[in-house]
Amino acid sequence: MVVTTDSNVDDIEDIISGSHDADIRTGNKKHIVPKARRYKGKAKDADITSDSIIPGTQKVFVKTWGCSHNNSDSEYMAGQLAAYGYQIVDDKQEADLWLLNSCTVKSPAEDHFRNEIKLARQLEKYIVVAGCVPQGQPKADYMQGLSVVGVQQIDRVLEVVEETLKGHSVRLFGQKKEAGKKQGGAALNLPKIRKNPLIEIIAINTGCLNQCTYCKTKHARGELGSYPPDEIVARAVQSFQEGVVEIWLTSEDLGAYGHDIGVTLPELLWRLVDVIPEGARMRLGMTNPPYILEHLPEIAKILQHPRVYSFLHVPVQSASDSVLMDMKREYCQADFRHVADYLKENVPGVNIATDLICGFPTETDADFEETMQLVRDYKFASLFINQFFPRPGTPAANMPRIPAQDVKKRTKKVSELFQSYHPYTHKMGEIQEVLVTEISHDKQYFVGHNKFYDQVLVPKEDSLMGKLVTVEIYETGKHFLKGNLVSGEKIRRPETVPAPLKRGQVSGLKHTDIVITKKGLWFFGLSMVVMLIAIIWRVYGLVTQLVT
Repeated sequence: MVVTTDSNVDDIEDIISGSHDADIRTGNKKHIVPKARRYKGKAKDADITSDSIIPGTQKVFVKTWGCSHNNSDSEYMAGQLAAYGYQIVDDKQEADLWLLNSCTVKSPAEDHFRNEIKLARQLEKYIVVAGCVPQGQPKADYMQGLSVVGVQQIDRVLEVVEETLKGHSVRLFGQKKEAGKKQGGAALNLPKIRKNPLIEIIAINTGCLNQCTYCKTKHARGELGSYPPDEIVARAVQSFQEGVVEIWLTSEDLGAYGHDIGVTLPELLWRLVDVIPEGARMRLGMTNPPYILEHLPEIAKILQHPRVYSFLHVPVQSASDSVLMDMKREYCQADFRHVADYLKENVPGVNIATDLICGFPTETDADFEETMQLVRDYKFASLFINQFFPRPGTPAANMPRIPAQDVKKRTKKVSELFQSYHPYTHKMGEIQEVLVTEISHDKQYFVGHNKFYDQVLVPKEDSLMGKLVTVEIYETGKHFLKGNLVSGEKIRRPETVPAPLKRGQVSGLKHTDIVITKKGLWFFGLSMVVMLIAIIWRVYGLVTQLVT
């Protein structure tokens, strides 16, 4: 898989200081005095008190940009809202409120986010923004007056949505801390609505230990904060009990996990392997070279385990040591090659994905040629190619830029190199076991993954979804394999895993919880009616006295 964009590969952090605006909250306050917002339009001009709305009765549209961590955050926010009674809808036009969860890694993603805010305002929708953009750029003009849910405050989305629907603007930032130490974030046992009921995304840590000069994500996600292993394992167990057959571990840097709490990544992974049912799978997320180097032998053993995909995403960004030094990546080309070579030697067939940045300000033609040679040597099946684009507030944004035409030429050159080889040709005719979890973009096939997390297209038969199937590969493409079912082979669901939740169903919420929530809303509505009658009766009494 290749992704080519015209923007910089950036990241984010969470440095909240006293220099921010007064309405940005970096800690909990006992009393909130929201600032009223004025809306134009018939719906907002009515002579009513906005506080009279009944919370939990409105429709909410949720849109997400960015990484799997962001997607997990959106699933949690949607789950909390749905558990309270809000209706999560796919049609933005019918929604009362838009919850927009942003990504600041690349400029186009932020541009789309900005345009969506503009559209929501034109349609006179209530707006709540979340994610790395408002966290990293709280003073951005186009977000002024909007309510914000900080990246570590997603467990308070109900408060923000309720106040926003009343016409107030609330901004909740700040970090989760215990004994002065940053935590991973909101609790992992919150209700959530999985985008795919068969896949659970678990954030094992947030933030990172690096200070990459091009990275904007650091400004939002901040320093490393790891979740305790017990909480992560408990979330995985719950997910399998709810019909999930595949878990994805996500973070800004998987390899850095545990450095802040005295736990190692292999310790966590072995505990997770123990609770994965036979036939289910675990996919590891992105890890930078410096920290995975510490655990290579154990990581190799884990990637060989039958319940773990032999797949790892290790972004190199550049093969030039001088460029890597200017990026402050804290490794050299030899370190990356050592990681790749060790895994290829000790994990047969391992699939290593990587990222490249073309046109970093200090990259010369000779530097770029080193990157080209790295691609020639390893012929990565998954390569994410990005043009450098300066992100505001990063050190690289102040560096003299390479002419845009040169950046485009380099991007085109490495893209052509990537397209020139075919990584799956040798797999033609293989018999493979595939776990089916998704639908192809063209809706013509179901999508499964083999042991190496290669994308395998299989017939679109309902009986296959969420199942392990045996296929014979009859066609290979640049980004996929196609397989026919092998006759006589059993189609089976992973052992002890029940049927998945229905699409849109809230995870972690028992039926009794839903009844109690709805009952609470009913009593709230009744109390509002009684109060209204009392007010009318009081006004009637006053008018009668005046008349007589």
